[in-house]
Amino acid sequence: MCGITGWVDHGRDLTRCADTVQAMVATMACRGPDAAGVYLKPQVALGHRRLAVIDVEGGRQPMSHGDVAMTYSGEVYNFRELRAELRGRGHEFRTESDTEVVLHAYLEWGESFVDRLNGMYAFAVWDGRTGTLLLVRDRMGIKPLYYQEIPGGILFGSEPKAILASGEVEAAVDADGLRELLGFVKTPGTTYFRGMRELRPGHVLRFDRNGSHLTRYWRLEAYPHPDDLDTTVDTVRDLLQDTVTRQLVSDVPLCTLLSGGLDSSVITGLAQRSLTAAGTGPVRSFAVDFVGQTENFRPDAMRDTPDGPYVHDLAEHAGTDHTDVVLSTSDLMDPAARNAALVARDAPPFGDMDTSLYLLFKAVRARSTVALSGESADEVFGGYKQFHDPEIVATPTFPWLALRRQGRGRAGASALLTPDLARTLDLDAYVADRYAEALAEIPRLDGEEGLERRMREVCHLHLTRFVQILLDRKDRMSMAVGLEVRVPFCDHRLVQYVFNTPWAFKTFDGREKSLLRAAGRDVLPQSIIDRVKSPYPSTQDPTYHEALREETEKLLADDGAPAFQLFDRGVVTRLARIPAGGEQFARLGLEMVLNTNAWLLHHHVRLV
Repeated sequence: MCGITGWVDHGRDLTRCADTVQAMVATMACRGPDAAGVYLKPQVALGHRRLAVIDVEGGRQPMSHGDVAMTYSGEVYNFRELRAELRGRGHEFRTESDTEVVLHAYLEWGESFVDRLNGMYAFAVWDGRTGTLLLVRDRMGIKPLYYQEIPGGILFGSEPKAILASGEVEAAVDADGLRELLGFVKTPGTTYFRGMRELRPGHVLRFDRNGSHLTRYWRLEAYPHPDDLDTTVDTVRDLLQDTVTRQLVSDVPLCTLLSGGLDSSVITGLAQRSLTAAGTGPVRSFAVDFVGQTENFRPDAMRDTPDGPYVHDLAEHAGTDHTDVVLSTSDLMDPAARNAALVARDAPPFGDMDTSLYLLFKAVRARSTVALSGESADEVFGGYKQFHDPEIVATPTFPWLALRRQGRGRAGASALLTPDLARTLDLDAYVADRYAEALAEIPRLDGEEGLERRMREVCHLHLTRFVQILLDRKDRMSMAVGLEVRVPFCDHRLVQYVFNTPWAFKTFDGREKSLLRAAGRDVLPQSIIDRVKSPYPSTQDPTYHEALREETEKLLADDGAPAFQLFDRGVVTRLARIPAGGEQFARLGLEMVLNTNAWLLHHHVRLV
């Protein structure tokens, strides 16, 4: 896993811009702490920061072969099979890295090479023979890739900060950027910054003297499901086992992230079984917790139980080498940790859930370089509460927004904005337009009606929108400490197969994620099998809320705070006076205001 950046310009000599290119590369240092490299020619600059995972000595980048060069981030899990096939076609390899395999795959098959890749990746290929740049992103969008076209050229990077460091563009946010920031819809291809785009998952962008051309090479498809229930469960298990086994390949220390939920427990159990069979176990496992959380836990609208007891049940059952990372309010409010999350995000962080994830990954990185995560199982198998609430399912909007409104009496970002800005942005209309666009993309099955038709929509919305929010969060927080996080549930073969299984199969035992529970039952203790879905944990310590109130009072006393270009002082003042344990939205609102203010300051954002 690495950080990439680059610049192609047909109107200037980029060899005279070496210092600028180095500044762009420097922004990716956290993503790649092991090495740095630049490929510099008059028309092209490719930059790379490396986190060495496969072929530590031989996989340095950018990598070139003749006039073709590549800067690559990610892992292609079928690289060994591809290398064998390419050798049979006469290709010779100097390294054992997957990067070189992908480069030679392009040389052999041209732009169609993307159809052969299984993995998580975002990379750029420069073909000097034709003066063409290809930007490529994996099917599910696990790895990020941003770009911005400028007169005569194009800039790109793993994160917006790399593009902004060029000095060719500014961090300007217009009304649509604010709508995307505050609407929580994650429209594919968009960013908060004016003129900047995110390459959509499963797409290739071709850029040459004639401009840019975007091509889609993969999408979810609808087709009849031919298998009975038992065969479906067996197929899910086979796909999971194959995916986990492939993703255990690493030349550096590896671990799993364990929450005590079904998703991470299945991944940890399968990983432990594979490593034990190979004689290389036990697997290391890590979990985040908060001081006093288990002893003082209070059920709320999102979480019925604390994670701690279930984490320990699975660790003992599987026999993992387990570590708890226990955080206090002082840890969560530590300015260095909060600033690190902010810098990593290029956007306002998600409060304590981002800071705690960053601190968890920082602790993990002290012992491991690669981690397997249970992320995206809820989107694939239908795990969230909004999948199972008939009222929410029937609501004509994004289901996660319907859930939030249900829990807060429609309170949200709009309730914080100044009246003039709220009218200008009209977030309800924006969300409705994005929802209509999302529905129009959904593949349909002839004759599919009623609940099955609607649940295909709900699943597709989560797999193409909501999962992107979580994958981006996971990538940013992990790469901020140079940790590679792999997500087996995002294997495109598994996603496509489960997408077409009937909703009745996904809930055949009357519960959420029935297929996953059945497929992984043999590696789980009974407590995990019986546990109801619980999201990523958030601290319940009232001292954290009180600390937020104190920070907000300081912000309210600052007449120049940029947050109040967006948020109504009177509303924020009222929220700051609500004590811990009071109105549900108060704490979330304070986090939003504080983190947005920090983001506006850090990036010198100009609101236009």
